Amino acid sequence: MQPHSWVAIVTLVALLVYVWMALRVAGARRKAGIQPPAMTGDPILERHIRVQANTLEWLALFLPSLWLFAVYWNDLAAAVLGAVWIVGRIVYALGYVADPGKRELGFAIQGLATAALLFGALGRVIWTLATVGA
Repeated sequence: MQPHSWVAIVTLVALLVYVWMALRVAGARRKAGIQPPAMTGDPILERHIRVQANTLEWLALFLPSLWLFAVYWNDLAAAVLGAVWIVGRIVYALGYVADPGKRELGFAIQGLATAALLFGALGRVIWTLATVGA
């Protein structure tokens, strides 16, 4: 059995990036003086909340694709694409909070990394079924 150590590290770092985003929401709340459950009233807080929510939405696509790509293709290639995804999410977060119009580059980076993982895994699974069988 292959341990997939690189993908495990990338998975944990991706989750730590998500925790970092949650801490940034908490900091923005403190700075704006807006207590939970309120989620509006300060544009910077709202941007932080949106960054965190959007990242959670993408984690549902990213993590299974990352692991399936590692299992069906290669651990190191999956980890590299996963690292690109992490960089994209950080660029997205910093850009979006600074100015929502600056989110595109980070979004494109992580979107392309996710697409490579998702369609790479799907293609390899289909190829394996077609050539080897179940």
